[in-house]
Amino acid sequence: MKKILATAFLALTFCALNAQEINFVEYDLDNGLHVILHQDNTAPVITTAVSYHVGSKDEEEGRTGFAHFFEHLLFEGTKNIEGGQWFKIVEANGGSNNAYTSDDQTYYYEVFPSNKLELSLWMESERMLHPIIRQEDRITLQEGVVKEEKNFRLRNAPYGALLYAVRSNLYKKHPYGRLTIGLDKDLTAANIDDFKKFNARYHKPNNATLVVAGDIDIDQTKEMVEKYFADIPSSDDVVRNLPKEDPIEETIRSTWYDPNIQVPALLVGYITPKMNTREARVLSLLSTYLSDGKSSVLYKRMVDDNKTALAVQTVNLAQEDYGTYLMLALPLGEITLEKLLSEIDEEIEKIKNELITDRDLEKLQNSLETQFVNRNASIEGIANSLSDYYTFYGDTGLINSELDIYRSITKEEIRDVAKKYLNSNQRVIVDYLPGDETNKTIIE
Repeated sequence: MKKILATAFLALTFCALNAQEINFVEYDLDNGLHVILHQDNTAPVITTAVSYHVGSKDEEEGRTGFAHFFEHLLFEGTKNIEGGQWFKIVEANGGSNNAYTSDDQTYYYEVFPSNKLELSLWMESERMLHPIIRQEDRITLQEGVVKEEKNFRLRNAPYGALLYAVRSNLYKKHPYGRLTIGLDKDLTAANIDDFKKFNARYHKPNNATLVVAGDIDIDQTKEMVEKYFADIPSSDDVVRNLPKEDPIEETIRSTWYDPNIQVPALLVGYITPKMNTREARVLSLLSTYLSDGKSSVLYKRMVDDNKTALAVQTVNLAQEDYGTYLMLALPLGEITLEKLLSEIDEEIEKIKNELITDRDLEKLQNSLETQFVNRNASIEGIANSLSDYYTFYGDTGLINSELDIYRSITKEEIRDVAKKYLNSNQRVIVDYLPGDETNKTIIE
């Protein structure tokens, strides 16, 4: 028993420590690069991250896939780092690195022992200042890494096109309706000048945020940042004028066929507010209430009690311009997709007409707090949070105040937001069915 109590105490202490205020320093270089520094000397590790404020939504029609393509291309060598050497340098110095692309950003990061801080800054400055964009790299990546990732995540993956099946019907004007990974034909049609133009516009300091977090000295790090980044020239400021979606006023029905599945799926999607709004946060709480964990409303009803569903999930995918509220259910046995839809709708109607209990609201807030603490329980996670809060919210300090916003959300707000956004005439319903490759050409 003493051992159990001691373990519990350590766990609580860990959470309490990681929930403490996260200190940081932020400033801009003359070339527009936004710099965020977080000092934590508890372990000899640092994370260096650069977020470029460019994603698939910024691509031109007919030239999709560029943002994701560059995620890979910018590991292929620079003026001072030979092709194929990037990962070898990182590994030889005890580090690790990765990157990802979304509709809204491209994010690169390295994790190194803290005595390799200068190396990490030099490497990221090389990526920004001296990338080499060669025709042979373009062809190799297009036919190799990018194509293989598309096969793995989309073409050959069971349920791989779920998100696209919904969003291509939700977004008829805004580029969120396109594939994040892009179309093969667009990359094939592009020439080397197209890629150089894209790089010159978006992968510049005034469209980027640099975060250095971990075992650093603030003043020394500032000197190194100045040394490696201050002389990188900026580009013209990125001006976005993306199209707005018309409101959905009646249910849109669609069918998608996936040759990689045997069990059909019900997909339901709604357009919801962008990520920096209070309503987006309310919708995140609502999705937790509906389907997060075995005690959630939809899981208990459809999986445990009625045994109509193999699985059920809702999520509020909040992004820079819009949010997408998604619902997914897999039927058990001979249960129809319409039966699943009716059960989900009944629970949504209850939320619209009845306030959730005080106990349920407390559980929701505790769950979100746990998620927040877990995300910021590592230097790597803190770096990512700092970057996102500045890039998408314009307020890095939200890393310390976001939880207060969630704690202030009321039962009445949850009811009212459900009434406002989760209506049957404002949604897309997709029957996602086993079948031949009818939809294959859409994602080529």
